[in-house]
Amino acid sequence: MSLGGNFFHGHIPSSITNASQLNILDMSRNKLSGVILSSIGKLQKLFALSFEYNKLQASSNQDWRFMNSLTNCTELQILTVLDNRLEGNVPDSLGNLSSQIRYLYLAKNQLSGDFPSGIAKLRNLVSLDLGKNQFTGLIPSSLCNLSNLIGLYLQSNKLDGHIPPSLGNLQTLERLDIFNNNLHGTIPKELFRIPTLLYIKLSSNNLDGPLHADIGNAKQLTYLDISSNNLSGEIPSTLGNCESLEHTKLGHNLLSGSIPTSLGNITNLQILNLSHNQLTGSIPVSLGSLKFLQQLDLSFNHLEGEVPTAGIFGNLTAVWIEGNTGLCGDELTAHLRPCSVMHLNSRKHRHFTVQKLVIPLAIIAPLSIIAFLLLFWREKRKKKNVSLPSFGSRFPQVSYNDLARSTEGFSASKLIGKGRYSSVYQGNLFQDRIMVAVKVFNLETKGAQKSFIAECNALRNIRHRNLVPILTACSSIDSEGNDFKALVYEFMPQGDLHALLHSIPGDGSTSTLSHITLAERLSIAVDVADAMEYLHHSNQGTIVHCDLKPSNILLDDNMTARVGDYGLTRFIVDSVMPSFGDSASASSIAIKGTIGYVAPEYATGREVTAAGDVYSFGIVLLETFLRKRPTDDMFKDGLNIARFVEMNFPDRILKIIDPDLLEDEYDASQESSVAMNEKNFLECLVSVLKIGLCCANPSPNERMDMQEVAARLRGIKEAYLRGN
Repeated sequence: MSLGGNFFHGHIPSSITNASQLNILDMSRNKLSGVILSSIGKLQKLFALSFEYNKLQASSNQDWRFMNSLTNCTELQILTVLDNRLEGNVPDSLGNLSSQIRYLYLAKNQLSGDFPSGIAKLRNLVSLDLGKNQFTGLIPSSLCNLSNLIGLYLQSNKLDGHIPPSLGNLQTLERLDIFNNNLHGTIPKELFRIPTLLYIKLSSNNLDGPLHADIGNAKQLTYLDISSNNLSGEIPSTLGNCESLEHTKLGHNLLSGSIPTSLGNITNLQILNLSHNQLTGSIPVSLGSLKFLQQLDLSFNHLEGEVPTAGIFGNLTAVWIEGNTGLCGDELTAHLRPCSVMHLNSRKHRHFTVQKLVIPLAIIAPLSIIAFLLLFWREKRKKKNVSLPSFGSRFPQVSYNDLARSTEGFSASKLIGKGRYSSVYQGNLFQDRIMVAVKVFNLETKGAQKSFIAECNALRNIRHRNLVPILTACSSIDSEGNDFKALVYEFMPQGDLHALLHSIPGDGSTSTLSHITLAERLSIAVDVADAMEYLHHSNQGTIVHCDLKPSNILLDDNMTARVGDYGLTRFIVDSVMPSFGDSASASSIAIKGTIGYVAPEYATGREVTAAGDVYSFGIVLLETFLRKRPTDDMFKDGLNIARFVEMNFPDRILKIIDPDLLEDEYDASQESSVAMNEKNFLECLVSVLKIGLCCANPSPNERMDMQEVAARLRGIKEAYLRGN
């Protein structure tokens, strides 16, 4: 029974316990108050019980009686009461729950006291989330008994003491998050010997000592965040053996010594933050060979010598090196001293400097002034204001003629997309070596100029593997002397998600839809969630996309999804005021999205927030698995896609999902255990659609944030692939 995502308030009705055959009870995302029924255990066939995102309370032993009652539910596997108003100590009876329980979520409450001792008895736990509470004391070493644990989330509590080395016995653990506690001592080397470990977040604690060389054993690790601690010593060169790492954050520690050149071996690395340490020596040239590196922060150390110029060092917006007074660079950027000058400090070279630099400058300066005046006079006669927001000196320059030639004069045969402010053409640039998408802005349309500026400002600050990569920009004059503005993107050969879901042949007589498997849809959903998580929660601040929809989700050769079109993007400064920096006034666009995907609160004139993007993502997620547009003719008279799913959730979801998915499931079941496949398939769909409903909640204050959405989708994808 699913009653989630409504506006129910008041107490949980006691009559619900008469439905003795219930196996799923979902009352999440409402406004229920009071306590959880002490008779809830009458529902002995419960498989999943969710009261998350309500206002339920528990403080006294009497309030916690529901926990004793649940010991009667011998088939219970999922219990989630996160984001309520539970407080005080968790009773020991927690340990008497069904031995079958696999998912236990008590996060985002006001629970306190020592770590719940009963949890160690729940031997089949797969995922445990106690984050964002007020637990104190030690992390018990008895957690090592949870041999099936995949995810352990204890972030944002008041836990102290050491991280138990015995956690290294959790040989199936994939995600460990103990961010923002009071832990001290060293990071146990045993953690790095867990063969399945993908994600470690231990930042914002008081951990000290060196980072053990055994970290090189964590071959599968993709995310490492141990920033904002008191770690000391050198960065072990063995870190370069972690070939799967994508995000590495070691900033705000006391690390010393040089940056290991072996970091250049981490070929998948996207973010590297070593800022605010005591690192010395030069910047390794090997970092310039990392093709996927999008952010590099080496600021506020004691680095010296010449800054490399290859790879990411050619993109000034992606590299932070301030606070290193010993660095120099001849061509990289104006705020660094040229290396040639730093080597000419002796009296021996002073006379040479005057001859070599001052005298030629004295000759060149008048000529430069004359040339500048002539150029200014010529541009003034054109009466055109040609301006381009700076992308950095290393972006390749292209002219109007280059773009016209690459698209055969912006031929209709090269047109691959058309939007409110622009048209997109396919072309070949840079001696026909690179296929590109050229987005030409129709400057006669009101708002197009503002959209161009907004997109430029967004693209200067964001880099992520799931965002469409910008190659360059052009602000010039066309062949008729009119203002011309265009952005050049990497071409995405698989088109966009909207075309993939709803493609129709050229004659329009029939519909031949692309076949997309459940695994592919899951991967696309995870890719988009990762991109939105980055926009909302990266160290650039909160960036709100404002127009997330399938036509703005593009697919590369490997079917990796990338979010594009940043013409409505807003930057949230200090999480309050929307701004574009210098172009704020030029970027105030009234429409904050596309009909069907725009958050309902925007209709009442509310300011843009990250919650609006979460709503749009929820609609996209539902559309992806139902293969129905939110503007479909069936959605009228108060019925929308979210309400449609909710009415059929979870018992009738097989009747509303894309029929292609059922064909996939039938084919797969012929090759393996039918029962196992069907169960895995159904659990996956229920979980994904539930996230879609959470995101598409009409109330912006009750939606999940993109960090939680992305984490849950990654977990669902991993569980589905493992189950198959």
